[in-house]
Amino acid sequence: QNPAAEHVVQAGISKPDESSTPVIKEKAPGDEAKNKGSTSIRVDTSKIDTLINMVGELVITQSMLSLIGEHFDMSKQDQLKNGLAQLERHTRELQESVMNIRMMPINSVFSRFSRLVHDLSNKLGKKIDLKLIGEHTEVDKTVVELISDPLVHLVRNSLDHGIEMPDERLAVGKPETGTVSLEAYHRGGNIVIEVSDDGKGLDKDRLRAKAIEKGLLDEDAILTDKQTFELIFMPGFSTAEKLTDISGRGVGMDVVRRNIQALGGNIEIISELGKGSTISIHLPLTLAILDGQSIAVGDETYIVPLGSIIESLHIKEERINRVADKGETFLLRSEYLPIIRMHEIFKVPNVKTTKLSEGLLVVVEGQGVRCGLFVDDLLGQQQVVIKSLEANYRRIEGVSGATILGDGSVALILDIPGLVRLANQ
Repeated sequence: QNPAAEHVVQAGISKPDESSTPVIKEKAPGDEAKNKGSTSIRVDTSKIDTLINMVGELVITQSMLSLIGEHFDMSKQDQLKNGLAQLERHTRELQESVMNIRMMPINSVFSRFSRLVHDLSNKLGKKIDLKLIGEHTEVDKTVVELISDPLVHLVRNSLDHGIEMPDERLAVGKPETGTVSLEAYHRGGNIVIEVSDDGKGLDKDRLRAKAIEKGLLDEDAILTDKQTFELIFMPGFSTAEKLTDISGRGVGMDVVRRNIQALGGNIEIISELGKGSTISIHLPLTLAILDGQSIAVGDETYIVPLGSIIESLHIKEERINRVADKGETFLLRSEYLPIIRMHEIFKVPNVKTTKLSEGLLVVVEGQGVRCGLFVDDLLGQQQVVIKSLEANYRRIEGVSGATILGDGSVALILDIPGLVRLANQ
């Protein structure tokens, strides 16, 4: 053993493997760490070097500001402003550098599926190819740990329900080998993971009949294609003819959706009968920091995730349509969108106005549903650090977390899909 070949990273000492990659140990309270999965991150040495350089720059800026502060007079005002601008730049770079350390390639999740697909295709008597695309896409460590189980469930569903038997495929003019694709890519501030297959797709009539049979849906209910596909997310819903160790156990897509929503993401289904299905999971890149738009409602400040906002506008009275016992809608480019009055949802007093034509509507989208949030004013965009509300208080519908603003006050971060559900109640 060569002691010189050991890396020391912060206080943790680790023996390197062939790639000389250090390990940063994160202490977990008590023995809970064992139950919570891996508590160490394998980090590239270049990322640590960048972090050390950043800290060096920050120390230099801090000592410069200390010198200005010791003998400060108005002639040094420009120096102070420059120093503060430098401090802001270094702090942002340091923040990005630290976040980068938490990023891991999703390859660690994707790599286990080759064996799973091979074993299950043999068991089911099907011929299936697995395609992995974008496995080097980097995501937050927490996402990597928690996305694995939902993905396993979605892939098993594609193999069991999606891909047909070889003779069935040949009969409809398809190659006898089916294809299941796992793809990861970045879009805006999100990572998108898609599970797609070229199987038989979802049968809308069958889904509807099954939901009515289980009492989950009224017989005269009118549903769009999207709403029909989303029936599979209802608790206890399964189209499996018989119970096997692969599917039909009733612990299904509702759990998958709940796990993904717990990560601040959402899940969508696109399917065509006879052609196949694609299930898209949209997740935030990091679970610690969010680009947000501050909005004012009365004396309260709320943060709307920037990725959810489509536009903000003033509306005229003639574009507002009131539906008896159903609330209000407004006309936006030949589409009627529901209005959510924020002061009513969160019972906020002292609002500037309750007249829709005098306030501001922020058009937002969550899980494919668009609506207008009626607010007093827009305050500006900023990056906010997300603090868990559930850990410090309890879970609240319509709120995904909280943050501490520059003046020390607390602002709630809105969960748009949850807010829509809350307004519908």
